[in-house]
Amino acid sequence: MKICIVGAGAIGGLMGAKLALAGEEVTLIARGAHLDAIRQNGLKLIEEDGAEHMAKNVKATSKLSEAGKQDVVILALKAHQVEPIATELPALFGPSTIVVTTQNGIPWWYFQKHGGEFEGRRVETVDPNGTLMANVEVERILGCVVFPAAEIAAPGVIRLIEGNRFPVGELDGSESERVKMVTALFAKAGFKSPVLKDIRAEIWLKLWGNLSFNPISALTHSTLVDICQFPLTRHLAAMMMTEAQTIANKLGVEFRVSLEKRIAGAEKVGKHKTSMLQDIEIGRAIEIDALVGAVIELGRLTQTPTPHIDAVYACVKLLAKTLAEEKGKLKVEKIG
Repeated sequence: MKICIVGAGAIGGLMGAKLALAGEEVTLIARGAHLDAIRQNGLKLIEEDGAEHMAKNVKATSKLSEAGKQDVVILALKAHQVEPIATELPALFGPSTIVVTTQNGIPWWYFQKHGGEFEGRRVETVDPNGTLMANVEVERILGCVVFPAAEIAAPGVIRLIEGNRFPVGELDGSESERVKMVTALFAKAGFKSPVLKDIRAEIWLKLWGNLSFNPISALTHSTLVDICQFPLTRHLAAMMMTEAQTIANKLGVEFRVSLEKRIAGAEKVGKHKTSMLQDIEIGRAIEIDALVGAVIELGRLTQTPTPHIDAVYACVKLLAKTLAEEKGKLKVEKIG
């Protein structure tokens, strides 16, 4: 099967390597030194246990137009990186090409095939100009939630830190032949990929922590365990999560774990820097709108006050603006 990974970073690289090792025809969209290394040597995957595998049978390019028509396109970019390349995506599409979205946060397609009072509405925070809606037909889309953690250890080298779960689902909750095909494809590559009847509930479950812990960590330069064990930030995270839960409930979503259990799970992760904090430290753009801004948009739609989310969002947006204008980064370093 022809599969294109748009964004062969940590997660995209993990998926691409595993699928290629399982015998699929994989094309990776990458750039810079990472692209050069893949072209020269293939894509190396270092498993959790240290075992190393080299996927040599991969194609790699920086141009979507060179990849050709695909059976499956996996969008593995961060949410804010998808819109800028949206107009190039149709070059990958044949009549029955499936698009698997893996972005964190509220996706642009959230209200497509939703069935509620907001059916068909575009989430403007993540697709302000309608570019994504115009270039990726909703009929192509399967939702996917990413739970593994991985990193680019070196150009052309992906290290799996932990996890292998990639649940997928149709937007209307149906158990179609194509979603069964994709879950079988992922299972063949070694992933746990259950078909979910409510993919949006799984998106909210992951987002529940991301919308609170990520921006708090970016502002305080603290790890998950630090945030959870400091009473004031633990309370702030809980209040943000409570506001988000109210929004989700109004949209028909029920959470399968309690708020305290979700916080306890984050605490158990330990001295882990969130992806947003890591981005701030190296001066990379952050995915604040999909994780937080879009939740505020849904709050306005459902007439749900979000004072705690609003305040944290305002501070992180200003931090991101300042760093972008100064072309800077921000990292706490020990004195002496």
